[in-house]
Amino acid sequence: MMPPMRVSIELVPRDIETLRAQVADTLCLDRVTLTNLPDLLRFGLRSWDAALLTREQARLAGRDLAAVPHVRAMDVELAPGWEPGARMCAGGIDSVVVVQGDPPDDVHHAVSGASSVEVIAKLRREHPSWTIYGALDPYRQSIAQERDYALRKLDAGADGFFTQPFFDLRLMGAWRELVPRVPVFWGVTSVTSVRSMRYWTTRNRAVFPGSFEPTLAWHRAFAADVVHFAEAHDADLYFMPIRVKIGEWLGDVLQ
Repeated sequence: MMPPMRVSIELVPRDIETLRAQVADTLCLDRVTLTNLPDLLRFGLRSWDAALLTREQARLAGRDLAAVPHVRAMDVELAPGWEPGARMCAGGIDSVVVVQGDPPDDVHHAVSGASSVEVIAKLRREHPSWTIYGALDPYRQSIAQERDYALRKLDAGADGFFTQPFFDLRLMGAWRELVPRVPVFWGVTSVTSVRSMRYWTTRNRAVFPGSFEPTLAWHRAFAADVVHFAEAHDADLYFMPIRVKIGEWLGDVLQ
C-alpha cells in the first residue's frame, strides 16, 4: 500500500503575530500534516525559531503538525557544530530544507560561503537521524545540470527535495521521471497579478503554460489538479500562499 500523500504549507515568518495567525489558518486544513518555513534575513524571526513556535502552537491545539525550517547553506560554518541544530533537536525538530540562500543585504551579516552540497554532508554527519531535503529548481539552469546537481545532493546525504513552485503539470511530470523513487515535495504557489507573474518570469525564470491566468479561480483549479496528480503518483506537495488567504485558496481542496 502506498503511503498517504503528505501536504505542507509554506509559512513566511515575518513576525510572531503573523506566524501565529498563519498557523491557526493552517490548522483548519485537515489534510495538512507539516509546514515548511523559509529563512528570510529581512525579517527578525529565523526559520528554526519559527519552526519551534509552530510546533508548540500546534501541540497546544492538539495537532501533530511537523515544522521543517529552511537552512541557508551560505550562513553555515563547516567546522563541527551548529548551534541552531541543538535547539531544534531539543524542540523535536528533525527535518530541514537546505537552500543555498541569497547574498545578504546587510554587509555585517556573516556568511561562510558554504555550498548546499557541503552543508547537506555536514548535517548528515552531525545529525544522522534527521530528514534532510535539498532544493530542486527546474528553472535556474538546464535540465541536465539541475538533475546532476540534485544527484550530488543525494550523494551528500539528502533524503529528498522541495522544489521551486510549478505552474504546469506536464513539467512536473517530466521532472518526476528524472528523479524517480526519490521523496519530493512538489511546490505550488499563487501568482495572482500580472506584476507578480513578471517577477516570477524575470527573477526566477519560471515557465507558465499558455492556459495560465493570474486569478484565484485558476489557482483553485490548478491546486485540485495537482492534488490528483500527487495522489496518482505517490507524491507529496507543498503550497506557498502569496497574497491570498490560505483558506480561500485551498479550503475546498485540503479540508
